[in-house]
Amino acid sequence: MVAAPGTGAPSATIGVLDLQGDVREHLAALGEVGVAGRLVKRPDDLAGLSGLILPGGESTTLSMLLTSTGLFEAVSELLDDGLPVLGTCAGLVLLARQVLDGRPDQRSFGAVDAVVRRNGFGRQVASFETELQFGEGPLLPAVFIRAPYVVSVGPEVDVLATVRHRGVPVGGPAGAVGSAGEAGSVGESPALVRQGSVLASCFHPELTRDRRVHRLFAEMCA
Repeated sequence: MVAAPGTGAPSATIGVLDLQGDVREHLAALGEVGVAGRLVKRPDDLAGLSGLILPGGESTTLSMLLTSTGLFEAVSELLDDGLPVLGTCAGLVLLARQVLDGRPDQRSFGAVDAVVRRNGFGRQVASFETELQFGEGPLLPAVFIRAPYVVSVGPEVDVLATVRHRGVPVGGPAGAVGSAGEAGSVGESPALVRQGSVLASCFHPELTRDRRVHRLFAEMCA
């Protein structure tokens, strides 16, 4: 369990799914914003949590591990009950209503009314870093690693930050929020979204020193 130095007992405990991905980085980020973190490996670990983080990794693998451990149904019930959840990169894929380019047996929670394309920005070699406008503060540094691409979002989804890019093949259904169409053309698509008690990003906020995304999530959990 992680807590900020000198703060005493934390007011909330946020779980981090510990099946694959940037688990330790998320725990460290939670500590920096003064919140306790707990590793979640099985359904019993969910008891008493104020929120849950679904970290990046490989979304199809995470889907299978969630099912085999019994966590998929347990997390789904908590989402239905309104538990705040943050999904980053593959975590966003797990939360989306529809996943493009996924395996036929891949499962998602459908907690965010969004259509998402797996690895939509390209493979590992196409990973990049950029800065996003987030609120009225300074630009937010963002790391995109085999990131999913948000093709479209529903009316209940708030887009908190967008990313500009070149030459990303969008495809998918009509009503895309952003499109890059021809090679070299510039497009813009959602990078950070919120629907009710669910927050999700295409990028990895845990891999930079800026803690505004984790701080926002901690406020949602409080």
